[in-house]
Amino acid sequence: MILAAGLGTRLLPATKETPKVLLPIFASGKNGEPCLKPVLQLVFEQLYDVDFRQFCLVVGSRVKRAVRNHFTPDQEFIRYLKEVNKPMQAEELQQFYNKGKNSTIVFIDQPEPRGTGDAVRRVEGFTGEEPFLLHMGDDLVLSKEENSHLKRLMTAFEERKADAAFLATRVKDPTMYGVIAGKQIVKGLHQVETIVYRPKVPPSNLSDVTAYILKPNIYPEIRKVEPNKASGEVSLIPAIQSLINGGGKVYAVELRNGERRIDIGNARLYWEALNTTYKLYGGERSSSTTA
Repeated sequence: MILAAGLGTRLLPATKETPKVLLPIFASGKNGEPCLKPVLQLVFEQLYDVDFRQFCLVVGSRVKRAVRNHFTPDQEFIRYLKEVNKPMQAEELQQFYNKGKNSTIVFIDQPEPRGTGDAVRRVEGFTGEEPFLLHMGDDLVLSKEENSHLKRLMTAFEERKADAAFLATRVKDPTMYGVIAGKQIVKGLHQVETIVYRPKVPPSNLSDVTAYILKPNIYPEIRKVEPNKASGEVSLIPAIQSLINGGGKVYAVELRNGERRIDIGNARLYWEALNTTYKLYGGERSSSTTA
């Protein structure tokens, strides 16, 4: 499940017609040459590369058409690229289309941006009785060892027989995020006892980020969550806390050195994402930029 319904209001006016999740960052393209890819495409490709083949994209009414169009093969454009002697670009695009062709991709509407919890409960018919991975469409992690963060997350979920597991990282201002407290099982792995959104007095500086693996028992907990009075949004975090309160086992997998979070939530973060990925893939490569 990939969340792609956000309006990106903090990135206006760039996001008036282009959804936030389709904004590009630098990436490694064909033959290692630098290219620009939408963040959502990079998220999809990472998940594909760790063997996911069934995808549900939650989209809002303002972004639905653009997102669907991006995932729809355009063979006429491929032919055009070849005619104008752009074979590398044609092959790059064809590889992306092939990944989509080899996958099942379902689009589910979230008519209004009513929070992550609301988005998750809309996919219950898609996930059924199976555990599922939830990934933010505007937030990803780049790993020195290819997709090590996702592999470690899946391993922790399976080996610990968890009810939920998610990636986490240390943040400078915990009052702006979901923050966890718990006990460290081994280095980089924490059993979560408390998770709270934007606490005035943070219990730690460790925040949930990017990707989660959840079991279907999260759905009853989401239905218990009251919408925020001001925004009307239904958060996922109280549902996870309710799961813990009921005896559920929840784990946080902390990002390691060599795993870098890329967030495009506002203009400053987007600039940092461009700057970081340019250094990684655009020509300023050095060991100091890949840590």
